[in-house]
Amino acid sequence: MSKVLVADKINEKGVEVLEGSAEIVNNPTITPEELLETIDQYEGIIVRSRTKVTKEVIENAKNLKIIARAGVGVDNIDVQAATDNGILVVNAPQSTSITVAEHAMGLMLSLSRKIAIADASVKSGKWEKSKFMGMELKNKILGVIGMGRIGSEVVKRAKAFEMDVVVYDPYISDEVAKNLGVEIVEFEKLIEVSDVMTIHVPLTPETKGLISKDQLYKMKDHAIILNCARGGIINEDDLYEVLKERPELKAGLDVYENEPLKESPLQTLDNVVLTPHIAASTKEAQRDAAIIVAKQVKEVINGETPSNVLNMPIVDSETFQKLKPYFKLTEKLGQILVQTTTANISELNIVYSGEISGRAKEPLTRELLKEFLNPILTEPVNSVNAKSVAKQRGVKVTEGETEDSGKYDATIKISVKYDDKEMTIEGTVENNELKIISIDDYDINLTFEGLMGIVKYTDLPGTIGKIGNVLGDYKINIAEMKVGRKSEGGEAVMVIKVDQEITEEVVSKLEETEYIDFVKSVKL
Repeated sequence: MSKVLVADKINEKGVEVLEGSAEIVNNPTITPEELLETIDQYEGIIVRSRTKVTKEVIENAKNLKIIARAGVGVDNIDVQAATDNGILVVNAPQSTSITVAEHAMGLMLSLSRKIAIADASVKSGKWEKSKFMGMELKNKILGVIGMGRIGSEVVKRAKAFEMDVVVYDPYISDEVAKNLGVEIVEFEKLIEVSDVMTIHVPLTPETKGLISKDQLYKMKDHAIILNCARGGIINEDDLYEVLKERPELKAGLDVYENEPLKESPLQTLDNVVLTPHIAASTKEAQRDAAIIVAKQVKEVINGETPSNVLNMPIVDSETFQKLKPYFKLTEKLGQILVQTTTANISELNIVYSGEISGRAKEPLTRELLKEFLNPILTEPVNSVNAKSVAKQRGVKVTEGETEDSGKYDATIKISVKYDDKEMTIEGTVENNELKIISIDDYDINLTFEGLMGIVKYTDLPGTIGKIGNVLGDYKINIAEMKVGRKSEGGEAVMVIKVDQEITEEVVSKLEETEYIDFVKSVKL
């Protein structure tokens, strides 16, 4: 019988799921040293946040098939090491969706009816009815930033309160929005029209400081802003300054840039409700997380495929070795796409050629979608659910293959349609190096890594020099440059590798330059 280690305290319902399928070793106080010594005995391990499944632990786990996190975040698991060793990593992202959505609604109600400060007043022996005039939610406008699983659950509950809902999410289609009964608006409009604004996006370089002084001053005087997503999305110093100046503006926070929250000026304000990162903390969520991951461990033990794989689908060792370098290629191509396509994506077409066509395309497509979707969603997208998530987002995914890969062993070509535009990028692996070989069918042969820029321009004398001058003005050194064109004086594409980041300011300056049509900064 398979042996499974439960290394942290989980709900007993999860343990019950495994009974009869595996020998369960329940050791929620196991030390790092004990784990390292005994991990080779187990085929499965279930953890929460206490136990750290490090690279060293994984490399000693000779029989381990699955690492299960009874929750969402996997910061305590070396996912890459698990992937390299063919070990599945699973979690339970759906376990907290309702719990977090309900907490957001709780903060909304507390602030709209001033429940928290009214409670404190009564408990201090006062009776200040006139001080706590509230606001109805009915017919008010809820603005939702990020329409992933949690954002969608908030919308359902807001509809029950007869609220109107507007959303900002560059990756949601009109069809999906129509089915949810919401209106898609631009970010700035959402801020201006919302009576209540709630955030449900991941913390990325793009969303860090997304809400700062400029946005806060544009909100309605009586508006409410909520954050149950990640600390750092709202600039807390700016929030304090604006809330102090505008006492009718209100905020509800469950997450903070630095946790635990200590000596924050926000703690001195009456128009703020603060909770200690408990949005996902309910008995039901912990129970569901334990059951979900236990079922997945049981599936792996029984030779089945679990539903929440975070790293990759199960493939045989021969196929895995063949695909290994191309997983890295799809990862980089996905990262380029998410940084260069900013409008709604309607179609994504992938063509595999050469030795990776056939059976190989399925796990590679899922890896590409995972890399492409993860930066824009709160909940992790995995190799198993990547296609269904893309479909939910209104992205039509098609795959093709051809045996002809030209001079290369294999290539991957991706075409993306967004609004009335289209972008195509093609890559390969040559001598263990990842290469871009074309952009929009312009030949580009360049290894890609680090900081890069992609520029489309009209191929006229002096244009390349102008690009170089702008970069030079901003002290940005060009390490390598490749240019592709089809005819003299026509459109051309340049890919440059640089030593310093091409900031938004530099992008704007380049776009102002004559004959330059498109500029994107890429960080890999």
